[in-house]
Amino acid sequence: MVNDILNILDNATTALSNEKIAAMLGKDEAEVADIIKGLEKENIIVGYKTMINWDKTDRDLVTSIIELKISPQRGEGFDKVAEKIYKYPQVKSLFLMSGSYDLCVIIEGQSMKDVALFVASKLAPMDNVLSTSTGFVLKKYKDDGLVFYNDEEDSRQVITL
Repeated sequence: MVNDILNILDNATTALSNEKIAAMLGKDEAEVADIIKGLEKENIIVGYKTMINWDKTDRDLVTSIIELKISPQRGEGFDKVAEKIYKYPQVKSLFLMSGSYDLCVIIEGQSMKDVALFVASKLAPMDNVLSTSTGFVLKKYKDDGLVFYNDEEDSRQVITL
């Protein structure tokens, strides 16, 4: 049942109450609540987040994807370097990657200059950073399974009672 609850939460596009999850699984609400509380305590469920399409607001943000080539620390691998990087508030996501770069950093800034200064002053000078490659997100179509721009018209017929 734990995996069933996790799958429901992972695929949900709206907030779900314990009551709704219990109904979907045909289980007791108190049992579902206890399981979810335990999953939160074990840090399996690490948080709940609302996805916002900032392009439709007046808030200007620039999202950047920065690839870093790293020299891993002896005995620590990439973890110590990653720990230094993820502590910056600008860093929204950080991934260890396979391929030509080692770390993928996703950051948000007020402008391209803001992002460039962050890379030049914080990331590039780090001892273990060998090189950086910075790209900017021009338009977000889909993020974490949610479509941001859907030009398809709803073809369902309107029914009134």
